[in-house]
Amino acid sequence: MITGIIGATGYAGAELTRILSAHPKVEKLILSSVSYEGGKIQDIYPNFLKRIDSPLLKAEDVVASSDVVFSALPHAVGEPFAAACIKRKIHFIDLSADFRFDDDEETYTAWYGKNYQFPELHKNSIYGLPEMNRQKIVDSAAIGPVIIGNPGCYPTGASLGIMPALVNDLAGRTFNPYRRHTDRLGPIIIDAATGTSGGGRELSRSFHYSECADSVTPYKVSGHRHCPEISRNLDAMSSKTNAPSCMVIFTPHIVPMSRGILSTIYIPLSEKWRVTGDYSDKVRMPSKDIVELNNKIRDIYIDFYKNEPFIRVLPNGITSSTNKVRQSNYCDISVHVDIYGSTLIVITAIDNMIKGAAGQAVQNMNILFGFKETDGLEAIPMVF
Repeated sequence: MITGIIGATGYAGAELTRILSAHPKVEKLILSSVSYEGGKIQDIYPNFLKRIDSPLLKAEDVVASSDVVFSALPHAVGEPFAAACIKRKIHFIDLSADFRFDDDEETYTAWYGKNYQFPELHKNSIYGLPEMNRQKIVDSAAIGPVIIGNPGCYPTGASLGIMPALVNDLAGRTFNPYRRHTDRLGPIIIDAATGTSGGGRELSRSFHYSECADSVTPYKVSGHRHCPEISRNLDAMSSKTNAPSCMVIFTPHIVPMSRGILSTIYIPLSEKWRVTGDYSDKVRMPSKDIVELNNKIRDIYIDFYKNEPFIRVLPNGITSSTNKVRQSNYCDISVHVDIYGSTLIVITAIDNMIKGAAGQAVQNMNILFGFKETDGLEAIPMVF
């Protein structure tokens, strides 16, 4: 199979190149780069020396010669290439936000400041979180060419941590003074920390070494554009069980590491799952009831993800951390119940460049073509 990558010299594009160069079903890679057209990727990333020697072509040449095309371009740039791929009847996998909202142009425009260039393409595009939409991807691929909107990195880690709780009716409500929201679950609170590669290869002051070293910094508080994507995912899961929709409070942080996302997620438990008892006087040690509840919920998570090759629900006593998933397509999940027995704390860890971007895109390609889903993605994480 001939595989094309548009935007191969950005971080996500380079990771796609690295993964696909060792994929057992990929016979040839065709690469393009607007910034470095005519050069070679080994000149930009010397790690490819003696491995990849192909020239960087025009994007149109990649589309014309490939069996599937990945786009690692910035937001609001890739739609014409998606249209060209559909015209050629080949699959298109987009790593930007352009196809993450289906035909909801209003939300996309509000958060990304652009309108759809080809609205008809979005009516049949698929949000590519395999653990949520695998069967939809399989069914659509059996009919014809598919456009996949690869999920954002933060929404991947957050959604995978929350979905089992929604499907199994674990989530409840906390007190909310705003009456207009009393019919909604939550709020579910997500505190997430990312490495600097999440900002991409282009220069940004927030990601300069002197700005982010030796510091943890929240950014885009109450206004990060991954929040509506997370909310859409949770609403989609809630609708499967006719549960109310959820309120989400999402706060991202930059931490001084190159890759990884750790999401700490607080989910208020529904009344039937809460541990009853009087905890109003003082903080107490976790009771036997809370330990038993923790184990019961963990078993629910294990059962929910039992057939998922890249989800690891961790044993008791092991907490998710980014070093355990580094340079892998795994999402690690640890499950905890707070000392009051009222809140579920789920901690997820992913590599933002792999499961949060390039690896998940390759996972989607494997599903589209009926390959083994782990092809090209079987590397054991690098702990140090």
